[in-house]
Amino acid sequence: MKYQKLFTPVSIGKVEMKNRYAMAPMGPLGLGDSEGGWNGRGVDYYTRRAQGGIGLIITGVTFSDTVVEKPSFPNTPNSTYNPVQFVRTSREMTERVHAYGAKIFLQMSAGFGRVTIPTNLGEFPPVSASAVPHRWLDKMCRPLTVEEIHGIVESFGKGAYNAKRAGFDGVEIHAVHEGYLLDQFAISFFNHRDDEYGGSLENRLRFAKEIREEIARTCGWDFPVAMRYSLKSMIKDFRVGALPGEEFEEKGRDIEEGIEAAKLLEKYGYDALDVDAGTYDAWWWNHPPMYMEKALYKDFARIVKENVSVPVIMAGRVDNPDTALECLEEGICDVISLGRPTLADPDIVNKIRTERLKEIRPCISCQEGCMGRIQEYSLINCAVNPQTGKERSAALAPVVRKKKVLVVGGGVAGCEAARVLAERGHEPVLVEASGQLGGNLIPGGAPSFKEDDLALAQWYRDELDRLGVDVRLNTKADEAMVKDPAYDAVLIATGSRPKMFSLGDDAKVYAAEDVLTGVKDPGSRVAVVGAGLVGCELALDLAQKGKDVTLLEALDSVMAVNGPICSANREMLKELLPYSGVKIECGAKVTEYREGCLKAVIGGEEKSFPADSVVLCVGYRSENSLYEAVKFDVNELYLLGDARNVSNIMYAVWDAYEVANAI
Repeated sequence: MKYQKLFTPVSIGKVEMKNRYAMAPMGPLGLGDSEGGWNGRGVDYYTRRAQGGIGLIITGVTFSDTVVEKPSFPNTPNSTYNPVQFVRTSREMTERVHAYGAKIFLQMSAGFGRVTIPTNLGEFPPVSASAVPHRWLDKMCRPLTVEEIHGIVESFGKGAYNAKRAGFDGVEIHAVHEGYLLDQFAISFFNHRDDEYGGSLENRLRFAKEIREEIARTCGWDFPVAMRYSLKSMIKDFRVGALPGEEFEEKGRDIEEGIEAAKLLEKYGYDALDVDAGTYDAWWWNHPPMYMEKALYKDFARIVKENVSVPVIMAGRVDNPDTALECLEEGICDVISLGRPTLADPDIVNKIRTERLKEIRPCISCQEGCMGRIQEYSLINCAVNPQTGKERSAALAPVVRKKKVLVVGGGVAGCEAARVLAERGHEPVLVEASGQLGGNLIPGGAPSFKEDDLALAQWYRDELDRLGVDVRLNTKADEAMVKDPAYDAVLIATGSRPKMFSLGDDAKVYAAEDVLTGVKDPGSRVAVVGAGLVGCELALDLAQKGKDVTLLEALDSVMAVNGPICSANREMLKELLPYSGVKIECGAKVTEYREGCLKAVIGGEEKSFPADSVVLCVGYRSENSLYEAVKFDVNELYLLGDARNVSNIMYAVWDAYEVANAI
């Protein structure tokens, strides 16, 4: 068996995992109740990942009642606020998780400090190790008092004790990582204290040391305690992070100090280090978008592994089992931590074990269903898996009467609808006018950093083939087909078309999809009009291919109207554009393009931009003409995806799942 090493046991302290895969901690917002315990969604969510074969589950961050900012995170499990409710609901969860042979750690937090999300701050002033600027707000944090520190330490002991009672196999401390409160104490850039918690590295780690000792006092030294740990901070300045490959002066924790800190954490009794890099000031490191390379923490994990003897856990886009196997064989880490891939496909580990790799639904690193939803709505979901966080309420519904269903359009919405219909036992017929399935995933996946969009398109092709769906390519649906009484229901998912307008010399004015797919050659100097997500990613792709790119946007900033994109994705893309040589002109109203020159009015002045071509990225219009033509003639008729409302992959998948699961 090729991946046998990934399925050999490994121990953290005295707890043995059945394989080398852990579920990375991801915020449990929406998974807790108002009394400090887990709600049914939370229990189902973690149990489903255990069922999928994971060796160790590390829950999302939980709090203790004495943490000063606790009231700003309602409906999040709390291990000391109401011990009876916490233990009761946790016990149900741990028993179900253990039934599948998985282990489970509770992640416990000292708090967010200066990185608390503003919407969760309420009336509580932000705290930190010292009086330093808040990450998001233009205000200073107040330093924690020694008494407050002692209270937090004590709460960890109580919380860990309740976790042990509830059946958790260990805890992970959140965190000398990502710039959270414990990390703010550990990093001298944030910690200017002159008491026993400031100054030397040992003093700055005293908070973390006392937490480990307090947990040992209440639970014994044999109760495993891991530490979430960032080797390097990637901070150029307050709120300014470094990009991959960029030369800069590290203002946070550098690798040399990171090695010493790792050794000290092991000395203090931590049983494993869960390694990454970055801080909220360079957030794209800790929550890597698709613009980051796969297995981006390899070098950092290797350094830690070479300097400590406790197990090293490593996350960071390691969804490819060949890469995971290579990391183990080269001694880079001991455990592979999968976060978002377990949201996209909770069965990923079992599918790797049985080498059903084609059946793994890929994570596309869009962060719209996970981090984007957490930031905006305090919910954890997944763009490509509508069941995530809704395992029970969104379960596949049994078919009462088998129906033959026509699905028009082979983009994301059409493919998802056909897949769900077939899984439930209906008989879908999918017709697609072009010669391939995938729709906008095909041009969207053309840039090198969007390979997972193409992987998702291929997954749909493979799944529809596995399920025996009748797929008819190069077949344009018409009114007669849709009205055919042989079909019990019809779903129309005919997508959208790019908005275009005349600029004069329109022979060299292209749609983004034609440039992305190679239908049109944009030349060496390209003007991209429209700095939404499509325009920004196209500009970045062209610049990385050596083109001279100018990006023009009518609004005052790039990506101004793209909705709740995760901050990590948005901020990294904004930084990557100028770093890659893209010239950005905001407040630009383009007027005409003639003889290789694009003209635009900026600040009341007309400016000219030499360009071999102009690529318009100014949005899409729904293509719903077929639906409009038959909407009064078909009994059970649905409109899906961009044809209903131009949006993104997530809503195309979710809407299709909702409708197809109800037929």
